[in-house]
Amino acid sequence: MSYSVVMPALGESVTEGTVTRWLKQEGESIAVDEPLLEVSTDKVDTEIPSPVAGVLKKIVVAIDQTVGVGVELAIIEDGTAPVAVAAPVAAPVAAPVAAPAPVAAPAAAPVATSGTAITMPALGESVTEGTVTRWLKNIGDTIALDEPLLEVSTDKVDTEIPSPVAGTLLSIVVNVDQTVPVGATLATVGVAGALAAPAPVVAQAPVAPAPVAPPAPVATPAPVAAPAPVAAPAPVAAPLSEDSYVTPLVRKLAQEHGIDLTSLTGSGVGGRIRKQDILEEAERRRSAAPVASPSAPASTPVVEGELRGTIVPMTRLRKVIASRMVESLQTSAQLTTVIEVDVTKIARLRDKAKAQFETREGVKLSFMPFFAVAVCEALRSHPVINSSVDGENIVYHATENLGIAVDTPRGLLVPVIRDAGQLNIGGIARSVADLADRTRDNKVSPDELGGGTFTLTNTGSRGALFDTPIINQPQVAILGTGAVVKRPVVVKDEDGGETIAIRSMIYLALSYDHRIVDGAEAARFLVTLKSRLEEGRFESDLGL
Repeated sequence: MSYSVVMPALGESVTEGTVTRWLKQEGESIAVDEPLLEVSTDKVDTEIPSPVAGVLKKIVVAIDQTVGVGVELAIIEDGTAPVAVAAPVAAPVAAPVAAPAPVAAPAAAPVATSGTAITMPALGESVTEGTVTRWLKNIGDTIALDEPLLEVSTDKVDTEIPSPVAGTLLSIVVNVDQTVPVGATLATVGVAGALAAPAPVVAQAPVAPAPVAPPAPVATPAPVAAPAPVAAPAPVAAPLSEDSYVTPLVRKLAQEHGIDLTSLTGSGVGGRIRKQDILEEAERRRSAAPVASPSAPASTPVVEGELRGTIVPMTRLRKVIASRMVESLQTSAQLTTVIEVDVTKIARLRDKAKAQFETREGVKLSFMPFFAVAVCEALRSHPVINSSVDGENIVYHATENLGIAVDTPRGLLVPVIRDAGQLNIGGIARSVADLADRTRDNKVSPDELGGGTFTLTNTGSRGALFDTPIINQPQVAILGTGAVVKRPVVVKDEDGGETIAIRSMIYLALSYDHRIVDGAEAARFLVTLKSRLEEGRFESDLGL
């Protein structure tokens, strides 16, 4: 029979997707869960696996076409349909022969009642539904406690759902690409012995009239078992399933670095190959490159050369970023005020404490935690900077939920440190390191990517002195920290005289919404921040 593959709901706020690439062509065979096409949304680029095995009969949506959720993408001729018809024939045969009884597994429906229902978990405060993207187990497979059972996608994150119990997967209720609300039953896991339940079916043996016996011999020459040879390509499915078990980002990185995925052992759950595995392998090869040949450095120009003189269509994610940046500028009256700060005392404290700090906290001590602590203190003194706009109302927040801009291969994301004002430098440093790593590895939850009241972005991480960051709506301000540079500065000595000294200097750029924040208030906030940083009294936080 024919099976329609539709555009899945890849998140609560995602209403459409764009086909970016077909991985199979019409007439080609495809296995269950084998990647069929690539789709791009405003949140993520992902592969859509085939929900059935068969042959790709027709491609309905062409590359670069954008269609709504639920729209038909392709038609697959389901080769397993005839086997399903043969199942009832196997049932009567099961009367004389006990072995085929397990083939009566389709009777899993009644068995499901005796198992444990696996439901769609609440993956975040704002998440009300999820889409099943891949089943990691098949009906009849055994599964251990906390072993990954399926993969689910929301508008913010893709994650694995572990089994809450050990047992056998008795039934799958929700198919791949189906979107269901939180709490909906996804599958049933129970005791393997429960599969013996089909025993009552033997009672139906007398029901089967003798005349039906002739078809049984017809089933005996059953070259219908020929589908079993079709399963022979299973060996081929092994590498395919291994490939499909990594994200498009990992595959892209592997391709860029010329790394064969089958040669790697993943460090993720169930042996999954993660981005970090690719980067570590690439680094290992780079370190060995000088011994082999100096050809490795030429790889970077080659990538750039491939883009020179070409026209490349915008990815959907880039289109969304462009749209939201313009929308932010059109929503609020934005301008930027810049102030220069002398952070020499902080630089000296950092040099003095960083070795001990790293040993104690387990993370490196950068300038960011100092800025974050000082920002939270300044926000308490200037609540209008820590506010947001809700229609015609101004919401003054009771806590400082600090968004930290993180550069990832997928694009710029802003995870949030909740109640950051209650943390010291050590707590901030650990939170920043943890959130940054998990954001780059796509391990953050949806709740961690929302609810910020103020954003901090380190624009100086690549050497920029300052820029004019764009506000993250509906917040009313964002602070950009430039690069810390040493240069000669006129300073006053203890006697009030002036002298020239080498100091560590930084520019802080505050972009704010002039509808809510006046220029004078923005300047007062920056002066408060400047005084706190130049004062440099963070010894207690550093254990000095």
